[in-house]
Amino acid sequence: MKNINIKINGKEISCQPGKTIMEVARENGIFIPGLCYHPDFPVKGNCRICVVEIKGGKKLSLACKKTVGEGMEIWTDTARVKKSRNLNIELIFAEHIEKCPTCIWNVHCALLDLAERYKIEIKRFPDRKGKRKTYKFANAVEIDGTQCIDCRNCLDACSLLQNINYLELKGKGINQEIAPTENKKVDCIYCGQCAVHCPIGSAQEQSQWEMVEKVLVDKKKIVVAQFAPSIRVSIGEEFNLAPGEILTGQVVAGLKELGFNYIFDVNFGADMTTMVEAEELLERLKTSPHPPLIRGGGRGERLPLITSCCPAWVKYVEFYHPELISNLTTSRSPHIHSGGLVKTYWADKMKVNPKNIIVVSVMPCTAKKFEATRPELKIKGVFPVDYVLTTREFAWLLKKNKINFPKLKSAEADDIFGQYSGAAALYGGSGGVMEAALRTAQFLVCGKNKGKICQARLDFKEVRGLGDVKEAVVSVAGKKLRVAVVNGIGNIEPVIANLDKYDYIEVMACPGGCIGGGGQPIPTADEIRKKRIDALYKLDKSKNIRKAHENKGVLEALKWLKEQGKLEHEVLHTSYRKRN
Repeated sequence: MKNINIKINGKEISCQPGKTIMEVARENGIFIPGLCYHPDFPVKGNCRICVVEIKGGKKLSLACKKTVGEGMEIWTDTARVKKSRNLNIELIFAEHIEKCPTCIWNVHCALLDLAERYKIEIKRFPDRKGKRKTYKFANAVEIDGTQCIDCRNCLDACSLLQNINYLELKGKGINQEIAPTENKKVDCIYCGQCAVHCPIGSAQEQSQWEMVEKVLVDKKKIVVAQFAPSIRVSIGEEFNLAPGEILTGQVVAGLKELGFNYIFDVNFGADMTTMVEAEELLERLKTSPHPPLIRGGGRGERLPLITSCCPAWVKYVEFYHPELISNLTTSRSPHIHSGGLVKTYWADKMKVNPKNIIVVSVMPCTAKKFEATRPELKIKGVFPVDYVLTTREFAWLLKKNKINFPKLKSAEADDIFGQYSGAAALYGGSGGVMEAALRTAQFLVCGKNKGKICQARLDFKEVRGLGDVKEAVVSVAGKKLRVAVVNGIGNIEPVIANLDKYDYIEVMACPGGCIGGGGQPIPTADEIRKKRIDALYKLDKSKNIRKAHENKGVLEALKWLKEQGKLEHEVLHTSYRKRN
């Protein structure tokens, strides 16, 4: 399609027709403010601060809605624009109760940035939402009505993106507010997509950083931090670094600066999860004929096997599709595996009472907060993980303690939980769990050097990418497996309707997988998610070992667990239950 020519603030620009003024401006480095605009959703134009003046136009136009046309001349900072834009920002502040001292946004707040940029008086109008409620969803996410600016991004995230429809717009006129539905057939899955799409922190994680600060100064406790695969490729965005920059060493150094006694890498736990899940996949393939699909069987009797390392997906199954509970792998998730190993295997080696160990997981996910409190996960009465911080909470603690994160000297995670395979890094992106398990399943079937049919395959590119549902037939040791990878919970129902097509399914509730999790830096969009996931593949290729079964530390831990009798099952496996 032939480009057209326009001008923005006198600058001549060649662009594609059909794009909005906002899109063209951002592509050309021209700033136009906007709080409700998000590339993941249809344009709404609710905040009305992206106004621009077009030559010949009688009224101001919204840059997020108005499409460009040949010869169009646009101005972003005329007197008319300033008057309208600044007034709208003041009115938004009047809707929003400022809680800056305790808000993790106060050093990275779009609303405060706009007030400073345009020298706006933010107290001229009285606040009108002081009596609004805060709705808390388990211990994972909350929506504070007093901070809401009516952008409705949370509604779009819950309905259009995730297809959950738990949030609704209630009331009329100035009394409209976002609230959970009263429909008892609908429930929150704690994915946090409302939070990662909220521009001002009305929807956000339920913070645990205050509790972590308290245990860090408790000399009677050994405080261990462990961080997820995707943290290292997203945390830099909180410090104005590019998406996808790999900062593993800086994450370790930052956690040491905060005062943690030991720093472990959850990638070790991911390798453990891979070993457990690959074994279960092969066990089910051996004992479960397919077709037909066996309905109602127990462990080792039912296909397709479906991943369970995403706690939002597990909650979805338990509430919406309890008939699929026995399809879920019984393998625990990576941070629960590594947390359990810290309080058993590592505690035994260190001669430490597990009750004196506090494990803090740094996760890209809000649902992990809920997962960590599941009673089914207790080991000898002790939770494997005590607290969960999101990427944003971790960044807030670094900023609060004036730690210059980008300038930190790289450090190494503590052994033995510092070593990991390239496959473990893939857990952060959609398709990564599947690919890691397939790499190891080949080995478990074939052993070593058993002929051409068992030649190891490293890359399963069929399951990669940001497609909604990726389907493939892959060969594992000469056997054909029908697999599917579901990228985002909003795409799950058509797959559930056709379960008998598959042997193995990976489901991640958030777009892109953990790299697009509800606790990740803001903004999020496909362009950003792609850069993060590309970095994970780069990490995979950089490792000397790229398969979980080559991680000697994991093999040693598994050997130790087998010697402990019943403890092995308690550390490695879990169960699920129907939820009302």
